Amino acid sequence: MKKITKIAAIGAMVLTACTASVFADDKGTDIMTKVHDVSKPAYSHSLVDMTLTSKDGTSEVRKMEEYGSNKDGLTSAVMIFLSPSSVKGTRFLQVQNKGRADDKWIYLPSLKSTRRVNSSEGSKSFMGTDATYDDMTTREMSEDTHDFVKEESKNGYDCYVVKETPVDKGSSQYSYRITWIDKKTMYPVYTEMYDKSDKVVKILSVEKIENHDGYNIPMVDKLENVQTGHSTTLAITRIDVTSKIPDRVFTQAFLNTGK
Repeated sequence: MKKITKIAAIGAMVLTACTASVFADDKGTDIMTKVHDVSKPAYSHSLVDMTLTSKDGTSEVRKMEEYGSNKDGLTSAVMIFLSPSSVKGTRFLQVQNKGRADDKWIYLPSLKSTRRVNSSEGSKSFMGTDATYDDMTTREMSEDTHDFVKEESKNGYDCYVVKETPVDKGSSQYSYRITWIDKKTMYPVYTEMYDKSDKVVKILSVEKIENHDGYNIPMVDKLENVQTGHSTTLAITRIDVTSKIPDRVFTQAFLNTGK
């Protein structure tokens, strides 16, 4: 089955693949299939500024290094926190699996150990950001219906608008998501996420897309919790999508040592 990442702003976990499936809305399905089929780099290595901003405007900037792999249609991603001291040395690994849930591990320098992130922790915030662990998880396209809503401009992009609703209401923390997809790049540039009361809880917006070596890359993303006023912004400051990354980087052994 085809899989898609629920929160495209995090790391190299963009859009990933498996096999085919059946949907209720042909146009919505066709659009999301094209989103899924956009060409993606086999590897990526980037430096990222993560800015956490509170409702009162106070902010904290974190520096990160990220590695991404897209091998045999399955993605892996590693995040290494470089600063400030409160998070320095924390490392996170996510590995997509065929036919089962993603594996996630986190290395905490204060404990000098790596632990698996359990599925029961899905609703917890990732490192104090506005993304939960479930937000970062790849999701089977067949788990949602994809209904075309309209065509509309959003933040300077000419977009298709698609409503994504979980087939199993208990499989998602959201009742549904509405996504604006840029017609030019077929990249989701704006997503509204609705809670179980059908109220908007989070908005993910892509503020900048650049083409690097033939691949369209979201360079600046902002995830905002509109109910709390807190937001997380990711800005890529340097990226390489041409150099191969050793397989050992995407392992627990690397997570333990950082090398």
